[in-house]
Amino acid sequence: MHDKIKVGITHGDYNGVGYEVILKALAGEEILGLMTPVLFGSSDVAASTIKTLGIEGVHFSPVKTAADARDGRINIVDVCSKTPEVNPGTPSPEAGKAAFEALNAAVRSLREGEIDVLVTAPIDKNSIQSDEFKYQGHTEFLEQHVGGGEKSLMILFNDNLRVALVTIHLPISKVAENITRQRVYDSIKAFDASLRRDFGIERPLIAVLGLNPHCGDRGMIGTEEYTAILPAIDDSVEEGFLAFGPFAADGFFATGKYRNYDGVLAMYHDQGLAPFKSIAENKGVNFTAGLPIVRTSPDHGTGYDIAGKGEADPESMRNAIYNAIDIYRNRERYDDMTSNPLPSGRNQKS
Repeated sequence: MHDKIKVGITHGDYNGVGYEVILKALAGEEILGLMTPVLFGSSDVAASTIKTLGIEGVHFSPVKTAADARDGRINIVDVCSKTPEVNPGTPSPEAGKAAFEALNAAVRSLREGEIDVLVTAPIDKNSIQSDEFKYQGHTEFLEQHVGGGEKSLMILFNDNLRVALVTIHLPISKVAENITRQRVYDSIKAFDASLRRDFGIERPLIAVLGLNPHCGDRGMIGTEEYTAILPAIDDSVEEGFLAFGPFAADGFFATGKYRNYDGVLAMYHDQGLAPFKSIAENKGVNFTAGLPIVRTSPDHGTGYDIAGKGEADPESMRNAIYNAIDIYRNRERYDDMTSNPLPSGRNQKS
């Protein structure tokens, strides 16, 4: 076990706010005393960002691999095949390729144990597409390449709210057909497991949202609550999970009921993330639960509209880094406490 965790950070789309929020988040000695950062990106872009935006308290060292990373500095593994031509606010195939190269290199380092956790800066999901990357986002790519056959669960969280999603990057037209009894049950089970292992909550209370307005109004405007969601909740309760609902999403968030639960399970992307981001004010964290590795990211996108202007707030990135470390430590403690339990039903005397 490392005394100081190695945090791999991918630069995302270099035409967005990635470098700005990464370097601002890593500025100063306090955060470097907690972990060893390894940025997969470009030392040229890092240097120009520091100079252009006047970011102080940042010192970095180019290294050949993450295994060569040194404490007390921002270590940068250069992954770009050529010097990037940065055009803030403008998506490009070159930036997409560089984003993939960083992610691919970081995943290799995860597999080889050269870094302990992964924090990803935002990508442009269109420009990163290629023969090597045909995924809807980081979550799906990581599930395929470092998931070990496990299914991922997207959780967005801050200090007061944790929201998980049954479906993630699906068109609205396909959401309803993917809300099945089994899928909702599996999501409740995975959410419960993550709340215990990753967040240290012993008996998590989970609120489950409905799919339709007013939870279907007793079948008047939808039946998924009765054919899939409520049966899944009943199944989970029989298995010992503390799941409740379904709740109509609008009233649930508007009245602050989310404060009574350790986690909220939403049926689709915007149902959960729109209220979450309004509450978290772009200071939340995106966490890919359910996988053998720890991956977090800020809860915002590339920020093309403010790229290169020095206006990007690094708090969400900073929170993503701190929470990746916390989740890694929580898993260590949980696994230590639950390993080699005494055989049940035996109370032998010596």
